[in-house]
Amino acid sequence: MGCESSKPRQPVAPPAAASSSGCVNGNGASSGGPVAAAPYLVKDPKGSQTRKVDQRLAKAKKEEEKKIKLLLLGAGESGKSTVFKQMRLLYGTERSDDDLRMYGVVVRSNTVVAMRKLCSLLRNLELEDELDMESHEQGGDGSMTCREAYDELISHLVDRTSVAQDEDPQGMSENALRDWVGQSPRAGLAANEDAKQFLAHHEIIRILWESNTMKKIWRKRAVVNVVDAHIDFLNDIPRIASPDFKPTKKDILISRVRTNQLVMEKYVIKGTEFEMYDVGGQRSDRRKWIDCFDQVTAVIFVAALSEYDQTLAEAKRSNRMIEALELFRSVCNNRAFSETSILLFLNKRDIFAEKVLYSDIAAQVPFSDYRGPTKNYDQGVFYFIRKFKSCLIEDELNDAFIHVTCATDTSNMEFVLDATSSIVKAENLKKSGFLGAD
Repeated sequence: MGCESSKPRQPVAPPAAASSSGCVNGNGASSGGPVAAAPYLVKDPKGSQTRKVDQRLAKAKKEEEKKIKLLLLGAGESGKSTVFKQMRLLYGTERSDDDLRMYGVVVRSNTVVAMRKLCSLLRNLELEDELDMESHEQGGDGSMTCREAYDELISHLVDRTSVAQDEDPQGMSENALRDWVGQSPRAGLAANEDAKQFLAHHEIIRILWESNTMKKIWRKRAVVNVVDAHIDFLNDIPRIASPDFKPTKKDILISRVRTNQLVMEKYVIKGTEFEMYDVGGQRSDRRKWIDCFDQVTAVIFVAALSEYDQTLAEAKRSNRMIEALELFRSVCNNRAFSETSILLFLNKRDIFAEKVLYSDIAAQVPFSDYRGPTKNYDQGVFYFIRKFKSCLIEDELNDAFIHVTCATDTSNMEFVLDATSSIVKAENLKKSGFLGAD
């Protein structure tokens, strides 16, 4: 080995690759066999791929930030899922036959559940004597009386001490074979069983429902938490029992299926991509809400105006409206939503308008401070709007963010959801710095 000379350095040729028959000596020559010259510049394909991945990730992040993510929150049976279904109806795809069959089973099941609760209430209120009087007035024309229908339904649907015996097994079989809805595994075992009970007893259900006594019981339905909108099913039993029955859009909207998991659907509205998330509202489901808080653009909180005189299905001593107010307070003042727009939908305005005519707001212990006139829709609505506004600790709830809705009314919801999307997009641009703050 020698020292470097004092001569100026010459450009150094890149080292030659060693051949299989020799090695490279100090002068760059191979000690044995020809050696191919290596290129001066070595490419870095790994680095290039990394840059491409980074670019794709940055583009995906930018696209994700453009999306409007709406989270539906509220207590159970407030109408959240109906709003969710309206979005699908207005902006989504058509329902498949499998979807329709599932909803067909649910509609029939909902009808049986409603009648089961009403029969139980009638018995608890000891109004069988009124049924007897009404049956006596019907006369003896040989047809089933409302009292006989009631006894049958108590036996089959409430106490379940009898098993349905079809009078015409062959006819029932033929009807079952040509029934379009049939059974639906998606609806669940209980719903399918109730749907079978409906088909076996639909005529008896109709007879009892058309009695004056049952109409009186209907006005007390809040005691047993019968879904208000299911009066439409009870009024249309022959259609729902028909072998050709296919659920209409309205049937789907007012049908009740409990949401117990996170559901998400995507829509494109006026060129903007929306994602809407629906979660269960019962107390046992709320622990799942925390998983939905990340990067939500806006929260739509749904509360039912008509539930001021009802109790929770899962806690009979808790007033539903009080539950909604406390839940709204916790959402509005949650740090996770400090930068999130919150919109309030006061839902079921149609049922509220009917109910205030016979159920006094001030007669409910939690709302004894109501000083407005009785049977007054507008004053009742303003009273509950003030209640919800008082839930905010720091900010005020902009009136533009409050909508009094009927989630089953498609034209009403089309207007409300269009206004909501405009507000949310404007708020999103404002937070992004594209629009000036007020």
